[in-house]
Amino acid sequence: MSSVVLATAGYDHTIRFWEATSGICYRTLQYQESQVNKLEITSDKTQIAAAGNAGIRIFDVNSNDTQPVTTYEGHSGNVSAVGFQKDTKWMFSGGEDGTVRVWDLRAPGCQRAYESRAAVNTVVLHPNQGELISGDQTGHIRVWDLTANACSCELVPEIGTAVRSLTVAMDGGMMVAANNHGTCYVWRMMRGASLTTHFEPMHKLRAHSNYILKCLISPDCQQLATTSADKTVKLWNLDNHFQLDRTLTGHTRWVWDCVFSVDAAYLVTASSDATARLWDLSSGESIRTYTGHHKPCVCCALNDSAIAADGQNVEN
Repeated sequence: MSSVVLATAGYDHTIRFWEATSGICYRTLQYQESQVNKLEITSDKTQIAAAGNAGIRIFDVNSNDTQPVTTYEGHSGNVSAVGFQKDTKWMFSGGEDGTVRVWDLRAPGCQRAYESRAAVNTVVLHPNQGELISGDQTGHIRVWDLTANACSCELVPEIGTAVRSLTVAMDGGMMVAANNHGTCYVWRMMRGASLTTHFEPMHKLRAHSNYILKCLISPDCQQLATTSADKTVKLWNLDNHFQLDRTLTGHTRWVWDCVFSVDAAYLVTASSDATARLWDLSSGESIRTYTGHHKPCVCCALNDSAIAADGQNVEN
């Protein structure tokens, strides 16, 4: 099994797998039906989900088979978010059709659909595995309690301004929402007596002067990365009151997506300039450029965690 799985995809209808250090593309999958909007790799590195227009396809990471293992239909329109429960028992998604969906990977079809009443741009799973949080085109953030099977909380940081990306710290203590005005809203998250999450406004960060397309808290909960239509990626220090640590420059068009390495020492980014880049965060330098896509590269996925024989994540 590959120790590092790195994949990119976008508007050229391909998913490309890369040797992270050499930059060599060693496998290309065709996604005939549409562009690919989002990628997500399972925790055990065996499967990758690709979200496109109206469907989600799951491919085997370690096989030479070019056909998807499974296809999930149910959304109407672009699927804008996809992710897995930590043990890969189920998958979640969000789409332009205004729904957040839950798919049991051991059964066919969609088990649950939550109505957001506006195009869903982003969905994240709380580390407690019991709440999905979605952000939509009208600026609404909704918390979906999977136990109660209902919306338990609604936040509207800026009415009418699309929430483009959400990220929750791995320790469950903080959530950040990034919007189309280049602003990040930060909440402290606390569990109440009822076990539902409470959100306390903590900070408002004017991060970019243009759209933020992705925000992501690092695995060690020390940094926040923001990618933007201004062609830059910015890294903010969470320990030091959201001070700007670094601005990563090199992409020549919009930067759509990013993902940290498990040790938070590296960042992979995907851009409309048809490339992905690997950044050394200690220097702020781009140390590898992944070239091969011939249209905008809008999503990237990386899993470089060490997996023990019993399937548990271990520190590298």
